[in-house]
Amino acid sequence: MSGRSGPGGLDGHGPGGTPSPFVHPALFYRDTQDYLDGTLRFVREGLAEGEPVAVAVPGRNLRLIREGLGPAAGAVRLLDMEQAGRNPGRIIPGVLRAFADAQPPGRRVRIIGEPIWAGRTAVEYPACVQHEALINAAFEGRTATILCPYDVRRLDDRVLADAYATHPTVIHGGWTADSGRYAPDTVVARYNEPLPVVPEASAATFPFDYDSLSETRHRAADEGARLGLTAARVQDLMLVTAELTTNSVVHGGGRGVLRVWGEGGLDGGGGYGTSDGLYGMRGAVVCEVRDSGLLADPLAGRRPAPLDQRGGRGLLLVNLVADLVRMHTGRAGTTVRCWFGR
Repeated sequence: MSGRSGPGGLDGHGPGGTPSPFVHPALFYRDTQDYLDGTLRFVREGLAEGEPVAVAVPGRNLRLIREGLGPAAGAVRLLDMEQAGRNPGRIIPGVLRAFADAQPPGRRVRIIGEPIWAGRTAVEYPACVQHEALINAAFEGRTATILCPYDVRRLDDRVLADAYATHPTVIHGGWTADSGRYAPDTVVARYNEPLPVVPEASAATFPFDYDSLSETRHRAADEGARLGLTAARVQDLMLVTAELTTNSVVHGGGRGVLRVWGEGGLDGGGGYGTSDGLYGMRGAVVCEVRDSGLLADPLAGRRPAPLDQRGGRGLLLVNLVADLVRMHTGRAGTTVRCWFGR
């Protein structure tokens, strides 16, 4: 790898000084001081250049950055990634693009986004790493710098290897180097993996077609309520069910199968953090829609829809509403699985 001293590659130039409108480095940090050295310098340089700056990191790290910035924190958009990015599928449209698109055209924006931390679970991780890979396609040609921190002490080797594959450059120990392993499309394909099988006896199953869309939506709501969802979350489940089943009828072969079941949490076994699932969530209701269609666009549901566009918001709404969305698509069809915390 070719290295350069200091936090190079953050000023609108890619590896070797090549002009690049979009810059996407990973920041590997070992401790609190290492984290603050990298993130605070990044923010302060952006503010000094008059660039809009946003920070979306987990709550503890957000507090560290806010305290480290002092009065300057008022000039930065600060978001708790544990809330704003609870579902990794909503981070591009709801956090990164939402901030970047609100700025004047052509102005460089700086964003710190930390979507992967030790508290993320095994069931969440594939969605997290696909998100990191898809940032590169979502921001291709745009004038933006997105810095993604990684805790090298608490994240395992697979996560760090994936960070090299999803980021063109890596900052480690004050040095910036070309990744040498950058292959985001390969990562997206590798984590397009079949979802774990749930025994048929564990789930209520509802085949559907055009004529049964309304009935299917209400049966999903009844099952969600029976499994302990609040009234508000039942409404979310109904919305997601309506969008996914309609997509299946229109784009997925005219019919499909809906399944709904309860889980103890989102840890999924072998997680990266607590056993209580997503941020202490001790139970979830899961809905899954399968059809015979192929989802060819990996950014489907992660790309903001233009205000004047009619339709095309189904998967986007699903990502914005559900606590986690996992997908698998191939020649045999597409499966979309969504979690709702109880």
